[in-house]
Amino acid sequence: MSEQESGGALYCGVDIGASATKLAVIDSSGILRTKVVHPSGADYAATARECLDEALGSLPAGSRIARTVATGHGRRNVAWADDFLTEIHCHAAGCYHHVRRRCTIVDIGGQDNKVIHVDTDGKRTSFKMNRKCAAGTGAFLEEIAVRLNLPLGKLDSLAAATSQAVQLSSFCTVFAKTEILTHLRMGAAVESIVRGAFLSVATRVLEMDPLEGDVVLTGGVAEHNPVLAAIVAQKLGRQVIVPPDPQHTGALGAALLAMQ
Repeated sequence: MSEQESGGALYCGVDIGASATKLAVIDSSGILRTKVVHPSGADYAATARECLDEALGSLPAGSRIARTVATGHGRRNVAWADDFLTEIHCHAAGCYHHVRRRCTIVDIGGQDNKVIHVDTDGKRTSFKMNRKCAAGTGAFLEEIAVRLNLPLGKLDSLAAATSQAVQLSSFCTVFAKTEILTHLRMGAAVESIVRGAFLSVATRVLEMDPLEGDVVLTGGVAEHNPVLAAIVAQKLGRQVIVPPDPQHTGALGAALLAMQ
């Protein structure tokens, strides 16, 4: 099948994070045609290939990837990639594709956070990353879920069920788990403890860098926990933007840059 018969050339972006590998395929109009996410696991190369195979299986027969850009800390493991770009570059491109204006991007990942400032032309002007500690990341919430013996997917609904939040004074995952024991012993509601955990994530993000202008929230934590966007908005005193498929923003940006 020719490119014309299959709808034109397709462009692929692969974002290999510490926790999850995301893949996005767009057409020459920048429209998302398919997306895949798998746990990254221990073999990044194999996971990336599995994502590609799954994506191609969901596209019309004969579809062809014209160009691929890989990003994320495991990007060098994508053997078929034509180029390798940083997460900062790709997240900026993916977010700007949706908002088309100056904004501050907050990406909350499994192991790190990023705050990226983008100007009116979509160029990143500065950024900060949190790499040294799991505080304020998806890993922090995973540990809280384990400590409370809860499925990770249940945290959002529990936090949304109350407006009361216990204060977790420590950002450190280990110390926060100790604090939770104290709150449980004192009879605090599980919902309040979970909301306190999300409040801790929001506070950590707000302390990383000033969130100026429109704030765009991305990452797997934002996609699976809408309550976090509400808490960040409440603390900022204004609405935040959650783009479509926020976990795939980096992969989308990589695909858009592949097309360029």
